Amino acid sequence: MSAISTDDLLNGYINGIFPMAEADGTIYWYSPNPRAVIPIDTYKPSKSLRPVINKKHFDIRIDTDFEGVMRGCALPRASEPGTWISEEIIASYTALHELGYAHSVEAWREGRLVGGLYGVSINGVFFGESMFTIESNASKVAFHYLIQILKMNRFALLDTQFINDNVLRYGAIEVPRDEYLDQLHKALKLRRRFNGAVLSEL
Repeated sequence: MSAISTDDLLNGYINGIFPMAEADGTIYWYSPNPRAVIPIDTYKPSKSLRPVINKKHFDIRIDTDFEGVMRGCALPRASEPGTWISEEIIASYTALHELGYAHSVEAWREGRLVGGLYGVSINGVFFGESMFTIESNASKVAFHYLIQILKMNRFALLDTQFINDNVLRYGAIEVPRDEYLDQLHKALKLRRRFNGAVLSEL
């Protein structure tokens, strides 16, 4: 099975759909109803996470090992059988990353990638795809810095696809598909850029 073209990926996202691979490698496109989003402006780190952030326990990097983050996200999880991130999915998003549309926020410690997340950035929207953690709190800290990047670059929408316990801890809410599509189309009209360099200002 071949990778999805970058044009098909971009067209999918701007129309509110995204791909996932089944166990046999077959790729399907999804448009959940309701859709899960995380309000950017109301996010606050948990009290237990604040000391970890303040102590700078992790070295946060942007886009230094995008494929490594994807492969970390594809690792088996005790709570989820299998993975939707196939080799074709990895190839497709890595190509999108090379074009400047897909980004990773990475948590490193002692020179080792220990957690992170990746997603797709188009104008005023960041489409969150997946996250992983090897060390406690690594993905939570990466998410915290993702929010800072989105705030500082004035993004309007953070899409997180499906509601689950993981995204609920970050303040995710569900909205009807029609409402999501309206928010999406408005945010896509905004001229925004995912600029990770703003982290140096924090």
